[in-house]
Amino acid sequence: MSSKRKKISWIIFISLVVLLLVGIILTGHTEHEETIQETMKDAVLHENNRVSFFGLVEVNPSLISAYVVSAAILLFAIGIRIFAVPRFKEIPGKFQMLVESWVDLFTGLARTNSPGNYNFVAGYIFTAGSYIFIGTIFELIGMQVNGTKGQVITLPAPLCDINAAIAMGVSSYLIIMLGGVTSNGFKGILKTLKEFSLPISMSFRLFGALLSGMLVTELVYYYVSLSFVLPVIVAVLFTLMHALIQAYVLTMLTSTYFGEVSEKHEAAKKEKKAEEPQPAEG
Repeated sequence: MSSKRKKISWIIFISLVVLLLVGIILTGHTEHEETIQETMKDAVLHENNRVSFFGLVEVNPSLISAYVVSAAILLFAIGIRIFAVPRFKEIPGKFQMLVESWVDLFTGLARTNSPGNYNFVAGYIFTAGSYIFIGTIFELIGMQVNGTKGQVITLPAPLCDINAAIAMGVSSYLIIMLGGVTSNGFKGILKTLKEFSLPISMSFRLFGALLSGMLVTELVYYYVSLSFVLPVIVAVLFTLMHALIQAYVLTMLTSTYFGEVSEKHEAAKKEKKAEEPQPAEG
């Protein structure tokens, strides 16, 4: 019986390979409207593939992705707060454990890197990390819209737009500066300004990582001989890898620098407390 199953499995496998080769041969002469150079350039600059925003202005498809992802996250969060949180129990169920684990992941990261004042930065890195992860995974859905030139455009990840990546990097930097101000006042600002390259490095690291995955996928899809099965594997692997890595890197850097600009304030408090005269025993 096992030998028959093996023969059937091999027959199915060989049949799929033959069908795949036939499909490659029959579609191997497909012509593209754009060259690979134009395709890759437009994936970065979005000069041709643009979307009409309610008929008012032509925008980058990533902006539509950003609105869709933001709306989905807000609706999901409101739904959890209204319907799920009131039903949370002392002995958690599967969904409650998932939500609590997700929150504890970022809270623990903030507590480790910013032990003095982690509550505020924990809320920020939770929001930023969730947005980066969900926004990157959104690319796998393959939601399509009509472009201004009648072409069909698959919405990319929101942070594939350099403007969105810069906004995320600058927001993280401002949160770090706010931590320095609240902890050390004017000295905190000076300490934060020393890391003047931080928002640039954050922005371009985030943009470059997400864009590279999209460009590799575009390259694989462009050549017909590679556009069977392989794009699915490439897209899923690159998207998941970038979603996890970039969410972790940005949140870790933010919480770490936030802790550094707050560290001096906490040390001063401890030194002042140590200098206070201790009450005599007896």
